[in-house]
Amino acid sequence: MTDQELIDAARQAAQHSYSPYSKFPVGAALRFADGSIVTGTNIENASYGLALCAETVAVSKAMADGARGGLEAVAVTGPGTEPITPCGRCRQVLNELAQLGGTDPEVLCVGPDEVRRLRLSDLLPHAFGPASLA
Repeated sequence: MTDQELIDAARQAAQHSYSPYSKFPVGAALRFADGSIVTGTNIENASYGLALCAETVAVSKAMADGARGGLEAVAVTGPGTEPITPCGRCRQVLNELAQLGGTDPEVLCVGPDEVRRLRLSDLLPHAFGPASLA
């Protein structure tokens, strides 16, 4: 799957967003070494603190299906004029999955006219993860 197809999968996921409060639909798509793609979208809740981010939903789906590493790339899309980046919580959740497989995935931060390509380690330097507990 190409990067553009990964971005398209994230945009498609955003169409299923439940974001009645923020009106900020976000989509995420994860690409794994075996070629599989897992998507997620944000799901808000009237109790704002219980909202789920798109990246967290995608990681949860992947791990529920047995993924324990192999994360190669992540695409994140949202509305607005600038590329969107994962929030701090999502960076940590992505890091957990990445560290399980010893990867440093590329994160495609997608805006309407630009894609910023960053490594997860650039977004979350000196991350705390599974190896930190050894």
